[in-house]
Amino acid sequence: MIAVDILCVGKIKEKYWNDAILEYSKRLSRYVKLNIIEVQDEKTPDNAPLSVEEKIKEKEGSKLIKYIDPKAFVCALAINGKRYSSTGFADFFSEKSVLGTSRIQFIIGGSLGLSDEVLSLADGKISFSDMTFPHQMMRVILLEQIYRAYRIINGEPYHK
Repeated sequence: MIAVDILCVGKIKEKYWNDAILEYSKRLSRYVKLNIIEVQDEKTPDNAPLSVEEKIKEKEGSKLIKYIDPKAFVCALAINGKRYSSTGFADFFSEKSVLGTSRIQFIIGGSLGLSDEVLSLADGKISFSDMTFPHQMMRVILLEQIYRAYRIINGEPYHK
Protein backbone atom coordinates (compact mmCIF):
# COMPACT_ATOMS: atom_id res chain seq x y z
CA MET A 1 0.00 0.00 0.00
CA ILE A 2 1.42 3.34 -1.05
CA ALA A 3 1.91 6.05 1.59
CA VAL A 4 0.49 9.48 0.84
CA ASP A 5 1.65 12.38 2.98
CA ILE A 6 0.02 15.79 2.91
CA LEU A 7 2.42 18.37 4.28
CA CYS A 8 0.60 21.58 4.99
CA VAL A 9 0.88 24.94 6.68
CA GLY A 10 -1.61 25.82 9.37
CA LYS A 11 -4.12 24.03 11.56
CA ILE A 12 -7.73 23.49 10.60
CA LYS A 13 -9.92 25.29 13.13
CA GLU A 14 -13.35 24.94 11.55
CA LYS A 15 -15.32 21.82 12.47
CA TYR A 16 -16.83 21.44 8.99
CA TRP A 17 -13.40 21.26 7.34
CA ASN A 18 -12.18 18.80 9.99
CA ASP A 19 -15.28 16.67 9.47
CA ALA A 20 -14.66 16.54 5.71
CA ILE A 21 -10.96 15.72 6.22
CA LEU A 22 -11.85 12.92 8.64
CA GLU A 23 -14.44 11.51 6.25
CA TYR A 24 -12.06 11.39 3.27
CA SER A 25 -9.23 10.09 5.47
CA LYS A 26 -11.51 7.23 6.54
CA ARG A 27 -12.55 6.50 2.94
CA LEU A 28 -8.93 6.56 1.76
CA SER A 29 -7.72 4.17 4.47
CA ARG A 30 -8.55 1.15 2.30
CA TYR A 31 -6.38 2.43 -0.57
CA VAL A 32 -3.42 4.33 0.91
CA LYS A 33 -1.59 4.92 4.16
CA LEU A 34 -2.45 8.58 4.71
CA ASN A 35 -0.45 10.97 6.87
CA ILE A 36 -1.37 14.62 7.32
CA ILE A 37 1.50 16.67 8.70
CA GLU A 38 0.74 20.23 9.76
CA VAL A 39 3.33 22.88 10.49
CA GLN A 40 2.54 26.12 12.25
CA ASP A 41 1.80 29.10 10.05
CA GLU A 42 3.44 32.48 10.54
CA LYS A 43 1.37 35.57 11.22
CA THR A 44 1.24 37.86 8.20
CA PRO A 45 0.80 41.55 9.02
CA ASP A 46 -1.75 43.49 6.97
CA ASN A 47 -0.17 45.29 4.02
CA ALA A 48 3.14 43.50 4.59
CA PRO A 49 5.82 44.43 2.06
CA LEU A 50 6.96 41.75 -0.37
CA SER A 51 10.22 41.30 1.54
CA VAL A 52 8.31 40.43 4.73
CA GLU A 53 6.05 38.03 2.83
CA GLU A 54 9.12 36.27 1.38
CA LYS A 55 10.59 35.88 4.88
CA ILE A 56 7.31 34.39 6.09
CA LYS A 57 7.28 31.89 3.20
CA GLU A 58 10.90 30.98 3.98
CA LYS A 59 10.08 30.35 7.66
CA GLU A 60 7.07 28.21 6.79
CA GLY A 61 9.12 26.46 4.11
CA SER A 62 11.91 25.54 6.50
CA LYS A 63 9.32 23.88 8.76
CA LEU A 64 7.92 21.90 5.80
CA ILE A 65 11.36 20.86 4.54
CA LYS A 66 12.01 18.98 7.80
CA TYR A 67 9.30 16.52 6.76
CA ILE A 68 10.25 16.02 3.12
CA ASP A 69 11.35 12.45 2.55
CA PRO A 70 14.19 12.32 0.00
CA LYS A 71 12.95 8.89 -1.12
CA ALA A 72 9.40 10.13 -1.77
CA PHE A 73 7.94 11.62 -4.93
CA VAL A 74 7.32 15.20 -3.82
CA CYS A 75 4.53 17.15 -5.46
CA ALA A 76 3.95 20.82 -4.62
CA LEU A 77 0.55 22.39 -5.13
CA ALA A 78 1.27 25.52 -7.15
CA ILE A 79 -0.77 27.70 -9.44
CA ASN A 80 1.71 27.14 -12.28
CA GLY A 81 1.73 23.37 -11.88
CA LYS A 82 0.44 20.67 -14.21
CA ARG A 83 -3.30 20.21 -14.45
CA TYR A 84 -4.97 16.84 -14.45
CA SER A 85 -8.41 15.54 -15.23
CA SER A 86 -9.71 13.12 -12.61
CA THR A 87 -8.77 10.15 -14.82
CA GLY A 88 -5.39 11.75 -15.49
CA PHE A 89 -4.82 12.08 -11.75
CA ALA A 90 -5.73 8.38 -11.38
CA ASP A 91 -3.15 7.62 -14.09
CA PHE A 92 -0.59 9.65 -12.07
CA PHE A 93 -1.09 7.31 -9.07
CA SER A 94 -1.08 4.19 -11.24
CA GLU A 95 2.15 5.27 -12.92
CA LYS A 96 3.83 5.95 -9.57
CA SER A 97 2.74 2.52 -8.35
CA VAL A 98 4.10 0.78 -11.47
CA LEU A 99 7.40 2.62 -11.04
CA GLY A 100 7.67 1.32 -7.48
CA THR A 101 7.09 4.63 -5.71
CA SER A 102 6.23 3.81 -2.11
CA ARG A 103 5.55 7.34 -0.85
CA ILE A 104 4.06 10.44 -2.45
CA GLN A 105 4.15 13.72 -0.59
CA PHE A 106 1.87 16.61 -1.51
CA ILE A 107 2.79 20.02 -0.13
CA ILE A 108 0.19 22.73 0.47
CA GLY A 109 1.52 26.17 1.38
CA GLY A 110 0.00 28.77 3.63
CA SER A 111 -1.83 31.92 2.62
CA LEU A 112 1.24 33.26 0.79
CA GLY A 113 2.08 30.03 -1.03
CA LEU A 114 5.30 28.03 -0.97
CA SER A 115 8.87 29.28 -0.75
CA ASP A 116 11.19 28.97 -3.73
CA GLU A 117 13.27 26.49 -1.74
CA VAL A 118 10.31 24.16 -1.18
CA LEU A 119 9.32 24.45 -4.84
CA SER A 120 12.88 23.60 -5.90
CA LEU A 121 12.77 20.38 -3.85
CA ALA A 122 9.57 19.19 -5.51
CA ASP A 123 9.73 16.49 -8.18
CA GLY A 124 6.56 17.91 -9.72
CA LYS A 125 3.96 20.62 -9.30
CA ILE A 126 0.22 20.35 -9.76
CA SER A 127 -2.47 22.98 -10.03
CA PHE A 128 -6.16 22.57 -9.42
CA SER A 129 -7.10 25.96 -10.85
CA ASP A 130 -5.91 29.47 -11.68
CA MET A 131 -7.97 30.51 -8.68
CA THR A 132 -6.62 30.73 -5.16
CA PHE A 133 -8.31 28.59 -2.51
CA PRO A 134 -8.01 28.72 1.27
CA HIS A 135 -5.54 26.08 2.42
CA GLN A 136 -8.27 24.41 4.48
CA MET A 137 -10.44 23.95 1.39
CA MET A 138 -7.48 22.85 -0.70
CA ARG A 139 -6.75 20.07 1.75
CA VAL A 140 -10.31 18.78 1.35
CA ILE A 141 -10.21 19.13 -2.45
CA LEU A 142 -6.90 17.22 -2.61
CA LEU A 143 -8.21 14.42 -0.39
CA GLU A 144 -11.40 14.13 -2.43
CA GLN A 145 -9.44 13.95 -5.69
CA ILE A 146 -7.08 11.29 -4.30
CA TYR A 147 -10.14 9.30 -3.21
CA ARG A 148 -11.74 9.75 -6.63
CA ALA A 149 -8.48 8.63 -8.29
CA TYR A 150 -8.40 5.39 -6.34
CA ARG A 151 -12.07 4.70 -7.06
CA ILE A 152 -11.25 5.12 -10.78
CA ILE A 153 -8.13 2.91 -10.52
CA ASN A 154 -10.17 0.16 -8.89
CA GLY A 155 -13.06 0.43 -11.36
CA GLU A 156 -15.44 1.39 -8.57
CA PRO A 157 -18.40 3.69 -9.13
CA TYR A 158 -18.20 7.25 -7.90
CA HIS A 159 -20.58 10.12 -8.49
CA LYS A 160 -19.64 12.15 -11.53
